[in-house]
Amino acid sequence: MTAYAIVIEQAADNFAAYAPDVPGCVATGATVDEVTTLMTEALEMHIELMRASGEDIPEPATVVRSVDISS
Repeated sequence: MTAYAIVIEQAADNFAAYAPDVPGCVATGATVDEVTTLMTEALEMHIELMRASGEDIPEPATVVRSVDISS
């Protein structure tokens, strides 16, 4: 199993997600849970299509951290 970082952003009426290590792979959903599920499916499909076309599969390289800041 390979773990890719995804970024989830709130849009006007929904949530959008992308994977920094897999350009072009995106998903949208009504909730964070929905977009997470859809992004997982999108990544699986995207990588499957890359394999079928003989493309190199990108290795996960993005590191995600949260930091606390004082205002």
